[in-house]
Amino acid sequence: MSTPYAGPVLAWYARHARDLPWRAPGTTPWSVLVSEIMLQQTPVSRVLPEYLRWLARWPTPAALAAEPAGEAIRQWGRLGYPRRALRLHETATILTTRHGGAVPADLEALLALPGIGRYTAAAVASFAFGQRHAVLDTNVRRVLARLVAGQPLAPGAPSAAERRLAESLLPAEPAVAARWSVAAMELGALVCTAAGPRCGGCPVAAQCAWLAAGRPGVGAGSAGHRTQRYDGTDRQCRGRLLAVLRDSGAPVSRAGFDAVWAEPAQLARALDGLVADGLVDPLPGGRYALPGGRYALPGGYAVL
Repeated sequence: MSTPYAGPVLAWYARHARDLPWRAPGTTPWSVLVSEIMLQQTPVSRVLPEYLRWLARWPTPAALAAEPAGEAIRQWGRLGYPRRALRLHETATILTTRHGGAVPADLEALLALPGIGRYTAAAVASFAFGQRHAVLDTNVRRVLARLVAGQPLAPGAPSAAERRLAESLLPAEPAVAARWSVAAMELGALVCTAAGPRCGGCPVAAQCAWLAAGRPGVGAGSAGHRTQRYDGTDRQCRGRLLAVLRDSGAPVSRAGFDAVWAEPAQLARALDGLVADGLVDPLPGGRYALPGGRYALPGGYAVL
């Protein structure tokens, strides 16, 4: 099915697409999958250097699977939401043992991998394998809500009707549909932004129902949004504790965390949470380490 939006958006993307390494010709499906996991709730500017370091160290699933899970957490650094590193390590192990070390092209097989939801599976199938799927991230949903429905923002989780609309707008040719998906995503990221849309630079402004309606609620999404507090939270505490373990050459005692967090009850709660999430292993003698952590010892390394 041809739509009046695909041509202008694809032409715009050809001129304005950012030069990102996971879009380069010849990028492997594993590289695309890594990028999609890293980009969850994390801006491109923070992901770029960590993505390049990750792929330089682990260019294949088998390379990552051969390392302890703690090394994935260590390499993850300060990207945030470190359970993503554990899921990537688990995924690499599954790919190595069950899929011959390759990322599967089948959508259902992708959905069966740890931490891979509907969006990520569709994105990998589309961007790594050129398939025809509706890829509904926040940016695409916002573009379609404004362009077709005349709404300032897409509400809640994607509905069945929203998915049907996205699928109806996909070009018929799978490779073109995949390019349309990434182009719509880029349009939302660079032009049709949540707080300050640049409608003057939009290639489909003439067809936009929201712009024709006078941009109703243009400030509502940003004005009503409150930046979530981070300082002093359990999340910040967890990040500080993980940083101690990443930087340490040996397991850390409970007292070893006191220098980075002054509140004992919160520190204990955050540490218990990290253990429960599988991000930290408790060791005999009241010490803690990254799971399967590799530590320097005289004459070499030991994996605990």
